[in-house]
Amino acid sequence: MTHDAGSGAVQHRETSAPVIAGIDIGGTKISAVLTDETGAVLAKGVVPAPAAEGGPAMADAAADLVLRLCGALDASLAGAGVGAAGVIDQERGVVVAASATFTDWSGFPLAEELEVRLDAPVWVENDVNAFLLGELRWGAARGESDVLGIMLGTGVGGAIALDGAVHHGVHGAAGEIGHTPGFSDLVCTCGQTGHLETLASGTSIARRYRAATGSDASAPEIADRARAGETAALAVFTDAARATALAASVASSLLDLGMVVIGGGVREAWDLLEPGILDTLRTDAPVSGFALRIVPAEISADAVARGAAALASARLADSVPATV
Repeated sequence: MTHDAGSGAVQHRETSAPVIAGIDIGGTKISAVLTDETGAVLAKGVVPAPAAEGGPAMADAAADLVLRLCGALDASLAGAGVGAAGVIDQERGVVVAASATFTDWSGFPLAEELEVRLDAPVWVENDVNAFLLGELRWGAARGESDVLGIMLGTGVGGAIALDGAVHHGVHGAAGEIGHTPGFSDLVCTCGQTGHLETLASGTSIARRYRAATGSDASAPEIADRARAGETAALAVFTDAARATALAASVASSLLDLGMVVIGGGVREAWDLLEPGILDTLRTDAPVSGFALRIVPAEISADAVARGAAALASARLADSVPATV
């Protein structure tokens, strides 16, 4: 059965038990899934993200989508997990830092604001950490323990799993590979220069193509032109692929990782990225000498939301007192 939810379709199947929400809050869209305790997706939907309107507007849009999904199922909400763009204080559910794509996002108490709107407990994680949780549980990284996740989307984000668990680091910012320097002389969205994001994000692909050709084509349109053999279009994807592979090789050399999973909107052009990634690994492989596998995400479209739902499910389970 399909119902309308804002600008996106809501798909669901009937349930009477309390459900768990997983929310993916990005720079251009907000998507959500409702799952049962096993992780099966019962409903999902998507709406535009009002990133320029500030944190309260983003919380309103996310909560409204989840409540409409619950209404379509006639189900109560047990709790929600959120994968949100930016550096997240996981303990407090606060956005610590974010790129210039978002207005009034840094410092926003997202968990608290959503709990008020949803009348349910909410846990917040960085969106790429949630993406990696989803791929570890259901996607390309099933059965793996030490994995780097990279999302090539509006920006570039990263996440690290060690011994099967997402590693947060001292400040909760582990894995922010998109803002590592040394890749170009271009200004990043964060205001600094030369970060991986300046070459590998969908935004930067469109910007560099425009600088080379004067065209305002979107990243998917540029990908189609690259597939048709256009030199300028091929060049921006080759640069993105090489930069991504170099960053992955550095991370793997430091942490001895076995796999890198690539998600995000640019991952849809995997046929254009893979040749450049493989060429780069032939010349700049990790120093260990072990082959590094860089693979496309399997559940890329829903991985953040499903990973966020898995986070909420685990937190809810932890909060249930043990029986004797």
